[in-house]
Amino acid sequence: MGMESDLVNIVFIADTGLLDYFVDSNMAGKVVIILLGVMNCYALSLMLSKYTELKKAAINNARDQKRINDLPSIFDYDDALFAGEGSPYLILCSRAMDAARRTKATGEVRMNYVENAIRRALAEVGDRYEGKMFWLATIVSGAPFLGLLGTVWGVMDAFGTMESGGATIEHLAPGVSGALLTTVAALCVAIPIVFAYNGLLGKARGEMTKLENFASNLADRIELEKNA
Repeated sequence: MGMESDLVNIVFIADTGLLDYFVDSNMAGKVVIILLGVMNCYALSLMLSKYTELKKAAINNARDQKRINDLPSIFDYDDALFAGEGSPYLILCSRAMDAARRTKATGEVRMNYVENAIRRALAEVGDRYEGKMFWLATIVSGAPFLGLLGTVWGVMDAFGTMESGGATIEHLAPGVSGALLTTVAALCVAIPIVFAYNGLLGKARGEMTKLENFASNLADRIELEKNA
């Protein structure tokens, strides 16, 4: 019981200290800290939505890949056979088969048109996989600079009081500690996000590699079955 009480007191003292540092910050420091808080909330929501999107795409891709592979012929593919929530694999297959059927109607399937359709679909899906990820990269790279700006500005203000005779440690310490809080806040925002960003980027690129492999297999299958 005594240990729990000590921990509560320590947390309370730490929280009180951080609040005091925030109060001691100048206006620029307060604006920077609030801005960092907004950026952190946006980054968290973006990471959660992107993770959910990639996970759902992976599940739907695995489901539809099996259904496509089970078709007796790739030319039996029809969008109507795949009701419900689609997947990136279906986007590729739909575009490829549309191009294959349009060229086959002229006499023979022209694989260059099919491959061009697949490449365009790959580019669109790739943009969707990595969509808005640049905001995370921007926050990761920009947050430390914002913190540094707040710190430098706060220290400059604190030392500016020396001209009015306030050069004592007791006078400078609150302003300097408040200024340093912006750097601490910036690092607390940037460090977790950089790990999450790298993890999400790796997952997106892994899914993109699977998509490219599927596209290659799809083109091969169309090539093999076009004269069947």
